[in-house]
Amino acid sequence: MATGSAGAAPRTDQPSTDRAAVDFRGIVKLSNCSGSVFRFADSADDAKALVLTNGHCVDGMPEPGEVMTNEPSTRTFQLLNAAGDDTVGTLTADLLAYATMTDTDAAVYRVEETYAELRSEYDTEALTLAESHPTAGTDIKVVSGYWEEIYSCGIDGFVPQLKEDGYVAKDSIRYTPGCDTIGGTSGSPVIDAASNEIVGVNNTAYENTGADCSLDNPCEVDEAGNVTVVPDARYGQQTYHLRDCLTPAGEARGRAACELAA
Repeated sequence: MATGSAGAAPRTDQPSTDRAAVDFRGIVKLSNCSGSVFRFADSADDAKALVLTNGHCVDGMPEPGEVMTNEPSTRTFQLLNAAGDDTVGTLTADLLAYATMTDTDAAVYRVEETYAELRSEYDTEALTLAESHPTAGTDIKVVSGYWEEIYSCGIDGFVPQLKEDGYVAKDSIRYTPGCDTIGGTSGSPVIDAASNEIVGVNNTAYENTGADCSLDNPCEVDEAGNVTVVPDARYGQQTYHLRDCLTPAGEARGRAACELAA
């Protein structure tokens, strides 16, 4: 759970899913984490764009059981070019739409710029959020704006409960070896390498720095309640649930509509 070291009108076209390879288009750098500009498949061009990162990347990160919704924000995000070696602009939030570390570890900001403005001003397309559960064996890329690094691996499986320092995430994604994420990669999108859609958000790793189930030392709990640790394991949280948690205007819906904590 480490942060930076060393928190309408219809579309005129369809989101691009035919990129030759995953790159840094739609990727942002936060002061302490990574993130991505995302949209749903049917988001309107004139809608304000949304940025995905981790709940623990939010200033004053949520306590266990806490959900932050529709709070004013002026947080800024550095938007990278496709190569990831330069910043093409700064995006400014007007709303922290949703943030929690209960059942998941996700935060969504709404920025002042629309999807159409990102395309016209920065020649940038938002990444599309997948709207279904990913599958084990899928090849993935974890794209860090903070480190300007792309990690390649696969989905090893799913963890019924992942416990860390009093927080519990459900149905977490465990990666295969290869995505050796480090502090600052928190909030990076987990991207399906074939479809270029976001299927998760990177959030934690077992670092063997303390007691099992403590901060930076998450433990897995299976459906029978058995607790295990996987040395050097890296994890992300699924994101398809977010579709029902946000309105077309980029605001949080109520508890009845959102499968996640609300």
